[in-house]
Amino acid sequence: MSSVPAEDRVLDVRTEEPKRRHELIFETFTDLPVGQTYVLVNDHDPKPLRYQFEAENAGEFSWQYLEEGPEVWRVRIGRTAAPGAPSS
Repeated sequence: MSSVPAEDRVLDVRTEEPKRRHELIFETFTDLPVGQTYVLVNDHDPKPLRYQFEAENAGEFSWQYLEEGPEVWRVRIGRTAAPGAPSS
């Protein structure tokens, strides 16, 4: 049933205070080596977060929905390039 590879770190923010969630998500992404991914688990669609990634990390990330509600959303977020690397 699980579509999360064993090597993926899971970041479940459902129990975190809402004001802390984005900070945790971006800290995790910042520490992610190129080519690695983690799975974000959330209690709502993180679409606004994706827009923030596109604004702040364009060309550096991948985004793949693994589960889309209605109660749990799982998104695999990956680092595809180093910060500031030229996009191809």
